[in-house]
Amino acid sequence: MIRTEALDRLPVRTAVPALRRALDDRGVAVLCAPPGTGKTTLVPLVLAGLTGQGPVRRVVVAEPRRIAARAAARRMAWLLGERPGERVGFTVRGERVVGRDTVVEVVTTGVLLQRLQRDQELAGVDVVIIDECHERHLDADTVAAFLLDVREAIRPDLRLVAASATTDAEGWARLLGDAPVIEAEGVSYPVEVLWAPPARPVKPPHGMRVDPALLTHVAATVRRALAEREGDVLCFLPGVGEIGRVAGQLAGVDAEVLQVHGRAPAAVQDAVLAGSSGGRRVVLATSVAESSLTVPGVRIVVDSGLAREPRTDHARGLGALSTVRASRAAGRQRAGRAGREAPGAVYRCWDQAEDGRLARFPSPEIKVADLAAFALQAACWGDPDASSLALLDPPPAGAMGAAREVLEAIGAVDGEGRVTERGTRMSRLGLHPRLARALLDGAREAGARRAAEVVALLSEEPPREYGDDLAAALRTARRGQDGYAGRWKQEVRRLSGQVEGAGSGGARGDDAVVGLVAALAFPERVARARGDGAFLMASGTGAELRDTSRLRSAPWLAVAVADRPSHAASARVRLAAVVDEPTALLAAGHLRVRGEEVRWVDGEVVARSVDRLGAVELAVRPLRRPDPELVRGALVEGLRREGLGLLRWTRDSEQFHLRLAFLHRVLGAPWPDVSDEALLARTGAWLEPELSRARHRSDLGRIDAGQALRRLLPWATGEAARLDDLAPERIEVPSGSRIRVEYGGDQPVLAVKLQELFGLAETPRVAGVPVLVHLLSPAGRPAAVTADLASFWREGYKAVRAELRGRYPKHPWPEDPATVPATRFTSARLKRS
Repeated sequence: MIRTEALDRLPVRTAVPALRRALDDRGVAVLCAPPGTGKTTLVPLVLAGLTGQGPVRRVVVAEPRRIAARAAARRMAWLLGERPGERVGFTVRGERVVGRDTVVEVVTTGVLLQRLQRDQELAGVDVVIIDECHERHLDADTVAAFLLDVREAIRPDLRLVAASATTDAEGWARLLGDAPVIEAEGVSYPVEVLWAPPARPVKPPHGMRVDPALLTHVAATVRRALAEREGDVLCFLPGVGEIGRVAGQLAGVDAEVLQVHGRAPAAVQDAVLAGSSGGRRVVLATSVAESSLTVPGVRIVVDSGLAREPRTDHARGLGALSTVRASRAAGRQRAGRAGREAPGAVYRCWDQAEDGRLARFPSPEIKVADLAAFALQAACWGDPDASSLALLDPPPAGAMGAAREVLEAIGAVDGEGRVTERGTRMSRLGLHPRLARALLDGAREAGARRAAEVVALLSEEPPREYGDDLAAALRTARRGQDGYAGRWKQEVRRLSGQVEGAGSGGARGDDAVVGLVAALAFPERVARARGDGAFLMASGTGAELRDTSRLRSAPWLAVAVADRPSHAASARVRLAAVVDEPTALLAAGHLRVRGEEVRWVDGEVVARSVDRLGAVELAVRPLRRPDPELVRGALVEGLRREGLGLLRWTRDSEQFHLRLAFLHRVLGAPWPDVSDEALLARTGAWLEPELSRARHRSDLGRIDAGQALRRLLPWATGEAARLDDLAPERIEVPSGSRIRVEYGGDQPVLAVKLQELFGLAETPRVAGVPVLVHLLSPAGRPAAVTADLASFWREGYKAVRAELRGRYPKHPWPEDPATVPATRFTSARLKRS
């Protein structure tokens, strides 16, 4: 029996007529409705015609998470007075509860992607609802792009709804072709904001690490909230580990403590969503409870202010979830959970002054995540570079390039980026492409069952208490009775069925199989020991084990999980398996390179014959007769690293260099650019033939830089002959002295004794630029500086004369310097001469 009263209480029902009209007129719509209004439960039932209005249509609802898909299906079935699998069902990875009468099917976005790749028409489906699209998960963005392709090319009748829990819908409306935006008003009560920062500063999150002091403070804030307020508490934490630690610190509170996250057992999830049976509850949850789930009975929210987002270091081949500050939009979503059924309160575990500095919205996954899976989906769709897909944000070029390299290395795409038959099979396994490669190749080498066991471990990282040894974690999972072990066994059954009969497994033991499969998944992370728990991965990144790890004595590792804190030189290994060198070579053979290697190392040319696996050197021997071109390249690299000072520079050559730089700056072409960058880019134009004859650092030191620079003068145009006229090395002054011009500053400098300029009315110029005259005393000390001699004789000379006349009475100091000859000598010497 349909629960009509419950359906009528859902606020979104007022928006349903407008939504129907939009879909009838345009076939697309954006539905904005706050959490708890019924957008996830009432709207699919109405559009499917299951509430007694309109024709019966088949509706697919795409949710970002398995927990949300199951919960939505159960709630809709309850509203119809049925059990899941009748008219409402769900499909998530490894679990399908549907029947022949199912009209509304709730799936994860990943499942819908797989379905679209197999059947682009989505035969029999009338409406697709992409729920929680504001969260900007990569699968949801991809599904939307594919569905828009389907509507444009083959199914213009397919109706598409993007459902969002926020009013930030303009982007989605544009993406869907200026789709109508339908807004439903939520029923919300006032929520009081209480700022509850820690008493003492805590360390900011980095990688997966959260300061234990913050978690202690969050637990204390939950206790405070229970004492100060009525109702259940919903506490937001970034991940499963933090939930477990806070739960441990809440032992003894007068409330039932429940944990909600993607790994929580279905029975726990059901208990949380069913509401309280009488006593108070504390629900510790990840961001899954921001909008995907409605937790009844909550009057208080405690917000840690943290969230987890994917981050990928493409240069090092490291990708993992990272702890970040939650955005302001997430903070609003979380706070709103306290005002769903009555007035409530939110305790924010940070300072109010920090709030304005938070990001407005969470980062779109396409901007920060590993794009290998996305790139494979795009290649299977026939658009390898995703250039034709309708996406809110284009994929970053660097991330797509890194993804393409991974897919080529594992044979999923060819050199043009087109999907191979192997790549198509990989895309249908419901795994990251790396894990798909490990499953297929591992099954051939070690047997389907054992390969599936290891891949299942890698697809959902084991709990920390399983340790960092992947082989030991496998044994723990096999005999385990916890929730993780249960999910692992279910995934093993699914994966084994995908590759049945792929191989016999040979004679490898379990430890060897674990290492092989891990290395197949992450070939760039096979690592050789460097001593004292340190390793070098094939990617070139260092890796370190904890002091207590039993893996420290291993000669080689296959690193499955690692993260690299921003301040650290090496990655921290969180999960790895022991391998031997043949296994490393088998898994990462595409990274093996043999050849001559001539490099600049520690200030000298080093020539070697090297057999390497990525950055790991397997065998090295010196080269007696290295390729001269490689030697030249190494010497140029040395000049880049250590500078042109490796050449021989005399005072004259340094001044010549400065004269050329001055002319280029003032006159431009044809006078050459002689900056370090320009000279290093044109080594062939001025350092040959000496550079090609050089073999060592000492040979560079014998190259006269000044003579080499003369090769860059504009000889062909005849301008080179004007060098000494335009930028003379010396200028003759009235005393007859030839004074060196210094060209190192912004303006040429002429440092000369004041008396040697008597009679010189105008400032000398070089290349049309007046020199800066440093007027010196008879002892060579600075007396005045001017770029305008005429002005100095009129206005400055009198004061300088008075001072110098007293200090140097033996020298001539005429009142009018224009009337006496310039001199270097004393008055007495002048009389004698």
